[in-house]
Amino acid sequence: MRIHIGGDHAAYELQRELVRWLGEEGHEVVDHGPTTFDELDDYPVFVLRAAAGVAADEGSLGIVLGGSGNGEQIAANKVAGIRAALAYNTELAQLAREHNDAKVLSIGARMNTVQEAKDMVTTFVTTTFSGAERHQRRIDMMAAYEADGTLPDLPA
Repeated sequence: MRIHIGGDHAAYELQRELVRWLGEEGHEVVDHGPTTFDELDDYPVFVLRAAAGVAADEGSLGIVLGGSGNGEQIAANKVAGIRAALAYNTELAQLAREHNDAKVLSIGARMNTVQEAKDMVTTFVTTTFSGAERHQRRIDMMAAYEADGTLPDLPA
């Protein structure tokens, strides 16, 4: 699987480890940086490129990384067609794919160990969208809003 990855200085070491490890696991990794440590870098530069890479690369997934993962998730979700989910355990990573068909996983390097991050990534890339009608209906509602601002009718 092709995996786009981007982060910032707070997750630099974790990102380098994930890039190495994912390659060893047989994935094609597209590293959107940073590729050198700079404590003053700005995550949107790298995260938006990673999310845009996923949006333009059907069948790929993405990982975005920061200190908490919050800002990175927010940035990734600014890219049209991307659903990014912040996870801090494997159950959330699984639900992001299974229920939300998320294409990007956000991880906080200051919140998780390297092993926990690897476990979440493994779960994320091996879990597929359930395709359940209720989940697809909700995704379609969000897609309609993203496309033209359409809001669903309120329940009666």
